[in-house]
Amino acid sequence: MIIIRVMGGLGNQLQQYALYKKYESMGVEARLDLSWFEDAVQKEMLAGRRFELTCFEELPFRIATREEMEAVLGRQFGESESFLAKIKRKINPAFSPVFTESDMYHPQILQWTQKYLVGYWACEKYYADILPELRESIRFPESSDERNHRLAEEMEQRESVSLHIRRGDYLDEANRAMFGNICTEAYYDSAISYMKKKYPQAVFYIFSDDSDYVREHYRGEDYHIVDWNRGDDSFYDMMLMSHCRHNICANSTFSFWGARLNRYPDKVIIRPSIHKNTQVCVPEEMKSLWQGWTLITPSGEVI
Repeated sequence: MIIIRVMGGLGNQLQQYALYKKYESMGVEARLDLSWFEDAVQKEMLAGRRFELTCFEELPFRIATREEMEAVLGRQFGESESFLAKIKRKINPAFSPVFTESDMYHPQILQWTQKYLVGYWACEKYYADILPELRESIRFPESSDERNHRLAEEMEQRESVSLHIRRGDYLDEANRAMFGNICTEAYYDSAISYMKKKYPQAVFYIFSDDSDYVREHYRGEDYHIVDWNRGDDSFYDMMLMSHCRHNICANSTFSFWGARLNRYPDKVIIRPSIHKNTQVCVPEEMKSLWQGWTLITPSGEVI
């Protein structure tokens, strides 16, 4: 059995869910471990998170029981790894029942039938082939805000482009070193120019956690700021992104999923060439792992 630890925000949870569905599509028994969302764990977090996959309509998944986790881990849940197990793992990491993501893509994990997996699994290549199935199963509930209905219909009738600008926590000192200065003004200027060149009638719908910033920087009839989905309703921004014909993403899994759930057959989807400052972009590798995406560097170069 494969058990996947679910953690992080909605975009990360969807990626972990997508990997879970990938295993199921291959006939491998899989489960989700939701223990990260227990109160005792969340009290230790700087920003509390909640399990959000239940927000979608009847999304199918199976939760790992404690007995199933102990069977895969080979020890009681919460118990520390034995000294002998640590030695065996050091000699040969394959002995470990736990695998922790350390690179963008680990092709070997799709060969396994028993392992406890810890990671975010953002790489498109893991589940690109089942995205059509995921689009069918990941269904947003009806919004009570009429503005969302009207805007979704409008987006489908125009050459609409979602533009996600994440600032907020990315401006914090701890996060800025990891995620800052990737989606620069040069990145967004280049992405907008790229879209306008391909689609002169493009209209941009801006989603951001910093409304003051985007109102100051994006003015004119081609720009529309979407700023009413907050709190428990914030995931409706992802729904609206998916109704746009094209998508410009931040280095954020939230907007990655807005683009992935976009059903428009001729969509152009843009993402930054790196997600974190610890990454080095190898263009040929990135294009292979993110087929169909347009990549733009922090300096604004389309690669």
